[in-house]
Amino acid sequence: MPLYDYQCDGCGHHLEIIQKLSESPLVDCPACHTPQLKKLLSTPGFRLSGTGWYETDFKTGAKKNLAGDKAD
Repeated sequence: MPLYDYQCDGCGHHLEIIQKLSESPLVDCPACHTPQLKKLLSTPGFRLSGTGWYETDFKTGAKKNLAGDKAD
């Protein structure tokens, strides 16, 4: 389940909560009890870096052109 960040527009309270994708966003702030809670955009919890990702990993047939090869 994803982790979501929320912040209250009224009091500035910040919280992180684990929710199902199918759940509705929270609206009531647990600190000031007003319906001013907004979901924030956050960075993903993973990144693709390092070795192990190759140009040909997900290509098939004639699409397997390597960098530097001349296309016919």
